[in-house]
Amino acid sequence: MIEIKALTKMYGRGPRAVAALRGIDLEIGRGMFGLLGPNGAGKTTLMRILAGIVRAASGGVRVDGHDLATEAGRLAVKSILGYLPQELGLYPDLTARRFVDYMALLKGVEPERRTRRVGEMLEAVGLSRDADRKIKEFSGGMKRRVGIAQALVNDPRLLIVDEPTAGLDPEERIRFRNLLVELALDRAVILSTHIVEDIGQTCRTMAVLAKGKLLYHGSPRELAAAAEGSVWTVLSPDGRKPDGGTVIVSMIHLAEGVQYRLVGPRPDGFADVGRAAPGLEDGYVRLMRSADSVSGENG
Repeated sequence: MIEIKALTKMYGRGPRAVAALRGIDLEIGRGMFGLLGPNGAGKTTLMRILAGIVRAASGGVRVDGHDLATEAGRLAVKSILGYLPQELGLYPDLTARRFVDYMALLKGVEPERRTRRVGEMLEAVGLSRDADRKIKEFSGGMKRRVGIAQALVNDPRLLIVDEPTAGLDPEERIRFRNLLVELALDRAVILSTHIVEDIGQTCRTMAVLAKGKLLYHGSPRELAAAAEGSVWTVLSPDGRKPDGGTVIVSMIHLAEGVQYRLVGPRPDGFADVGRAAPGLEDGYVRLMRSADSVSGENG
């Protein structure tokens, strides 16, 4: 459904120009697709290009056969698109129902469907009871749910959500992740985030961006498996941190000392060292560590 070829985006000109994206090649089909990477990796720039908000410097993007380099292509994609940016401008004096209804009107939802769709989406995000309260009275998490409802109100074939679980409590995050998976049964859903767990719990395929470059494209399971043999648990009775080139993924204070989870070579100098089964976070850490090592050598 989405074809991305040699996509490059620059900000600024001349010697001070910064490459937000560098020759990205991707194909994204129906289902949940996760886009993972640290802040500043280029994820939001890519999402804004796919949404038709920002134009690429070079390369091409086709969505459902429509070329985003043309005005006709961008208009066609907007008609099938649902988009939740990181920062959504809300009208604080409108109620949640009126705001989502207004967005449905802008998106061309037919009058005979609009009232029903608005109600369904507010219920889907858990805002039915608060639908007629003004948005300025809402918490940050509730405002995020209003944004999710407006992104879905036109029943889009392509749904792009950029850091959607920011500001949501654990229960809301689970509810929203389940909603995305359900929606992805018959459409393409792109989830951009820096939260590894959100990708691992929802996506069949994923990509990792860092400094504008594509580092990985495949399944979460394959990325986790890439860390096989490089994940360790260490019990340090006196709390001393392991060194030797390992990355500390987590640490837990226990009665007998501090337990570390590490990615890298086997740590020396500890009696209690065990090999651990890798998870997605371990694979991601290993990938980023390898990329930094290569970047350092090239630099």
